[in-house]
Amino acid sequence: MNLAQYIDALKKNPAFMQNVTHWREMPARAAKYADFPDSLDARIQAVLRERGIQKLYSHQRHALDAVEAGKDIVVVTPTASGKTLCYNLPVLNAILRDPDARALYLFPTKALSSDQVAELYGMVERLGADIKAYTYDGDTPASARRAIRQAGHVVVTNPDMLHSGVLPHHTKWVKLFENLKYVVIDEIHAYRGIFGSNLANVIRRLRRICAFYGANPQFICCSATINNPKELSEIMTGKPMELVDDNGAPAGVRHVVFYNPPVVNRQLGIRAGSIPETRRLAEGLVKNGIQSIIFARSRLVVEVLVRYLKELVKEPLGGAGKVRGYRGGYLPTLRREIERELRAGNITAVVSTNALELGIDIGQLEACVLCGYPGTIASTWQQAGRAGRRNSESLMILVASSSPLDQYIVNHPGYFFGQSPENALVNPDNLYILLNHFKCAAYELPFEEGERYGGLESTPELLEYLCDQNILHKVGKRYHWMAEEFPQAGISLRSASDQNFLIIDITDPKHHRVIGEMDRFTVPMLLHQYAIYMHEGQQYQVEQLDFDDKKAYIRKVDVDYYTDADLNTSMKVLDVFDEDEKSRPMRYRGEVLVSSMVPLFKKIKFDTHENLGWGPVTLPELEMHTTACWWTLPDGLENDYSRDELQGAMIGLANMLQNLAPLYLMCSPRDLSVVYHVKDPFTQKPTLYLYDCCPGGVGLSDRVYEMKEELFRQALEMLDECPCQEGCPSCVGAEAGPGAKGVLRVVLKRMLEP
Repeated sequence: MNLAQYIDALKKNPAFMQNVTHWREMPARAAKYADFPDSLDARIQAVLRERGIQKLYSHQRHALDAVEAGKDIVVVTPTASGKTLCYNLPVLNAILRDPDARALYLFPTKALSSDQVAELYGMVERLGADIKAYTYDGDTPASARRAIRQAGHVVVTNPDMLHSGVLPHHTKWVKLFENLKYVVIDEIHAYRGIFGSNLANVIRRLRRICAFYGANPQFICCSATINNPKELSEIMTGKPMELVDDNGAPAGVRHVVFYNPPVVNRQLGIRAGSIPETRRLAEGLVKNGIQSIIFARSRLVVEVLVRYLKELVKEPLGGAGKVRGYRGGYLPTLRREIERELRAGNITAVVSTNALELGIDIGQLEACVLCGYPGTIASTWQQAGRAGRRNSESLMILVASSSPLDQYIVNHPGYFFGQSPENALVNPDNLYILLNHFKCAAYELPFEEGERYGGLESTPELLEYLCDQNILHKVGKRYHWMAEEFPQAGISLRSASDQNFLIIDITDPKHHRVIGEMDRFTVPMLLHQYAIYMHEGQQYQVEQLDFDDKKAYIRKVDVDYYTDADLNTSMKVLDVFDEDEKSRPMRYRGEVLVSSMVPLFKKIKFDTHENLGWGPVTLPELEMHTTACWWTLPDGLENDYSRDELQGAMIGLANMLQNLAPLYLMCSPRDLSVVYHVKDPFTQKPTLYLYDCCPGGVGLSDRVYEMKEELFRQALEMLDECPCQEGCPSCVGAEAGPGAKGVLRVVLKRMLEP
């Protein structure tokens, strides 16, 4: 059965259609073309014509004209719309015109850089010109590095390598920095939160070094559809940008289906789980040989689904390789192998976290199933865009979970299709991040008196602070680095902590091997002793977790359960930045200390998902300083309701805020957290806290503070629209208890009273 027949069968299947809340068929879109500009070298035009490209798309021509006019640009068009040519053409054109010209390409992942550089190599080979393009990352052999530094016209790398391997050693890259004409930042929407805040500082350092060598490169940024691409790229580069968003690329017919699992207990409002429903739909696609991608929101769900689907395709002689998993924590060699197999068409289904959301070419996929709403409209379109990349018909099914955010989206399709995508938030001036990069900048080049790093007025204070710490030493009008350590080594761009744990398979006593890695904050949840760790569908039991040495030792097992851990969090207010006690509800903003620990883990049976028991987790408590905003409930509620009733309402409100806030912030629900205290030690009142889940914060809670009462209005509207009587998992959550809905409605109305 091909995809068109499969779609037709779904439409005729009443058991499927009764759970579909919305089916939208998005029509094919015709291309809008423009002629090659006269400024484009005739040799490049000839190569494009050889490849069957007789004209450019309208946005490609706009980009070329703007770059030719000396402008910095950001190109914002959907997946597979030919953004690569928007930077390859001006770069190649400049190098053909001036062989000394240089360009630097930045991609968020190695996979993406190796994928895109293949496209560039292809064009260079056809041109027959002496243009050298090289990938420079952790896998580049030492013997090739000198040649790249001296002869590379186009250096393709990632932010991590630029930060630790290029900028600190700029004296070896004089040829690049003296002649740097273009800096390309692809997939700029991926740089949000901590990663984006770090990259903005890396770019500040890059521009500082370029200025030292007399260069002022133009920036060409590319992004998927977000609400603030111009603002984001301007913060990232520190330069005014021209927006190129007149998409001229064609698109095939796309079917977007919102599927809400059936209610299995109408009184309690409990629905069938999103995992078994996703499994059932994915099995239908796999059985019909329709090449598909299944996105899940966590590593654990990816591995559970991989195990189910591998069982489906297993044959006496193997065959389970037709289903693969793909997620962070897999080693690079394994991820490259999976990408190659996808492009070759040897894999029928790949189950992935958002690691495959970016524009890596993974071939001709036809269908995409999302196990749960990804958290943002922008991510949903990015994931849906992984299917039908060759302008063919495609299918995307969003399987909703019971979370309020998922239920809101599938029951308000007008919101999803009518709302502009979210803002990407970064905070390059977060003090944790800023100070780290300020040290790196001082190591790379001495600071001059009166210099403003990134235009910051606080530069003199930071310089004086580092002098007091004996990290810098002032001689005349210059601040010189005097510490012994290499500051770049201790900074991870992708998290606020550089403490990744290695996962070591000890099944074979003679041959221990590293099969993955995990960040420090996830380890207590997934790698505690006796946890079942899953890797490509294979189960391993954690035999030992060496927290000091950052290693987890695991052994292959075959059991019929997996494990999941509980996380306990407590909070203490350290400082109040702002307060507005006249607002409704009363709101505050400040710095908090969040302490978290995992007390126990549960064993959950495959297929039935029932609880088989639990065990203790003995790991140290983790502490984090971050920013938060908080609200106190109106006075008098304690007199009207019992402590248990008030607690149920606060559990429900915390659950709703946790799921509603990401609609307004370009973040995953995991990027922020909400906790409540029926009697808070700091305010002495019932209080709700919303905080950023990263050290120092990245501005998420600040943005929520500025929204005043908007989130609470949305929560009340959502509560009124939910058809349940007492409260259910789709509004107040599963733990609020019966009757929480009525109490919460009163609480919200009181909070919104003028």
